[in-house]
Amino acid sequence: MKIVAINGSPRKNGNTARCLEAVGREVTAAGVEFQVFQPGPDVRPCMACYHCLNTGSLRCVRDDDGVNEIIAACIEADGILLASPVYHGGIAGGMKCVLDRLMLAAGCGDNQLRRKAGGALCTLRRSGGMETYQQLLGTMDAMEMVIVTSDYWGAVHGADPGEVLEDQEGMAVARKLGRNMAWMVKVLHDTAVPAPAGDPRPMMNFIR
Repeated sequence: MKIVAINGSPRKNGNTARCLEAVGREVTAAGVEFQVFQPGPDVRPCMACYHCLNTGSLRCVRDDDGVNEIIAACIEADGILLASPVYHGGIAGGMKCVLDRLMLAAGCGDNQLRRKAGGALCTLRRSGGMETYQQLLGTMDAMEMVIVTSDYWGAVHGADPGEVLEDQEGMAVARKLGRNMAWMVKVLHDTAVPAPAGDPRPMMNFIR
């Protein structure tokens, strides 16, 4: 069993990475594999060309920035953790680029993300945490994922690298999220209850 985390920060070894390190220790201690992908600052946006959707390739037509590796890893994973810093009240731009392409390629056609365990964390200096956290949860909600929570909202405070470690409550929330996600992937893996059939979602445009 494996949980894949996407670090949407362009910074190496920043606060988002510190949070994921704490989560990863809890996940691996529970016997579940944990891998972090950090696409960095050079990730490209979705072009809305719909090549991935029209061909069913489960890959983005842009193949030069590592996003296809993230898409493939998420398809294979049992759980996905989305983590982003707050930039001007919302998710970081690079993270938005990754999520747009991941969800279109892997989720909007033959949904490969259905019933995977999903969790979210964000790091922030002062405000915008709830908005960003809800953006991340909303992404997974639309993909029919099983959303896992902690005992408080997944927002950890810190500006300079390493400051999140001083947010004792926030880091405790992150660690508990790791434990809960590890437990949920085991539950989903071991359940004998058959999953309901997945029906294709009708796409309706409001301009005719």
